[in-house]
Amino acid sequence: MIKATNIQKFYGKLNVLKGVDLHIKKSEVVSIVGASGAGKTTLLQILGTLDSQTNKADSTLVINGIEVTNLSDREIAKFRNEHIGFIFQFHQLLPEFTALENVCIPAFIKGTSKTDAEKKAKELLDFLGLEERYDHKPSELSGGEQQRVAVARALVNNPSIIFADEPSGNLDSESADNLHRLFFQLRDQFGQTFVIVTHNEELANLADRKLVMVDGGITNSEPVTLT
Repeated sequence: MIKATNIQKFYGKLNVLKGVDLHIKKSEVVSIVGASGAGKTTLLQILGTLDSQTNKADSTLVINGIEVTNLSDREIAKFRNEHIGFIFQFHQLLPEFTALENVCIPAFIKGTSKTDAEKKAKELLDFLGLEERYDHKPSELSGGEQQRVAVARALVNNPSIIFADEPSGNLDSESADNLHRLFFQLRDQFGQTFVIVTHNEELANLADRKLVMVDGGITNSEPVTLT
């Protein structure tokens, strides 16, 4: 599903990623943990094609069998829209649009018809318990509801991989617990792969595997045993 080798990232003279290798399997839920500044978000952005590694010629990044390093900017944008979903700590919903309209946006970018996009968006919102919130704008939703709308938006194009960066960091404990359970429910029902950067120990330990980052590298990969 995702194979990365020798991923390095420099910002000027600052070496943020120091030759990261990893392999993530289809339908696996992987958490990435580590102290602030360890390189977690930078790695997530590169894996999600939002940023690129500094050493393209000496590294590989293969997603769904495609070497994305070889794609043009336009091809990468199309690939990202069709194969990848993102969930961030702050939901990033557009305040002037309703929940339904926010969810439809990636589908519209893909070229999906309004009828088909709204049908898929409503199915996802219904699945997430938001069937009464189609026409509500973000300011009219609770924090947990806003984040579930963001989850629906991430799923609307049926991506094979979901990247999440501190997805529950802005939620109360009950909403965070609900969101954590939702990720595994989605994986079990739709088969998506989840890669989650988190400081939440509970969420990290729920994952199938936990990657520990220290100073720009992965120092440990721990299979998680549920008790």
